Amino acid sequence: MANTRQSGKRARLAKKRNTRNTIVRSSTKTTFKSALDAVKAGDIAGAKEAYMSAVKALSKAASKGSIPMGRAARKIGRLTNFVKKMKPEILTSKSK
Repeated sequence: MANTRQSGKRARLAKKRNTRNTIVRSSTKTTFKSALDAVKAGDIAGAKEAYMSAVKALSKAASKGSIPMGRAARKIGRLTNFVKKMKPEILTSKSK
């Protein structure tokens, strides 16, 4: 139980932020895993779309503060290296 109005408000805001960050982190993990699965499956169009959405989700989560910037950069780098090793044409094709 909060002792002051300010501490009560801070507790409510912390709970709200925690809930939002949990949702963002969970959806980011799901997007990241789906990108890995798409690359492993070998579908070029689907893998390219999944890769781009995973990078976008990680960048957005980092910019909002849900995950640290360094963690997002590390995951994007590792995903990019994985894609380059498995299917380099995903990153080099210029199709829109």
